[in-house]
Amino acid sequence: MATPEMPAGLSAHGEVDRLIHEPARFQVMALLYVIESADFTFLMNQLGLTWGNLSAHITKLEEGGYVAVEKGFKGKRPQTMLSLTRAGRKAFNAYRQAMKQMLDEIPE
Repeated sequence: MATPEMPAGLSAHGEVDRLIHEPARFQVMALLYVIESADFTFLMNQLGLTWGNLSAHITKLEEGGYVAVEKGFKGKRPQTMLSLTRAGRKAFNAYRQAMKQMLDEIPE
């Protein structure tokens, strides 16, 4: 847990949010952070992930409360829309700030 002395996004042990820190999940979060929502196929194509791989990462992010998944239809075809939840947006912003602070503190 973050403490008053420690920036949000860091644990008491100085670790960043591991749910976001995994590279593929970071990419999903970063893309959804800058757009309101995206369908599963768009994310899969943009990130170069396989269906199964993206599905596994989306499931973890959804279980963590960071991503909302809405299933519906576009015409007669199934469509899965994804967006960041309020908690996901807040967590990603905290992660960005924590990483920035950590990187700024590394001596050159």
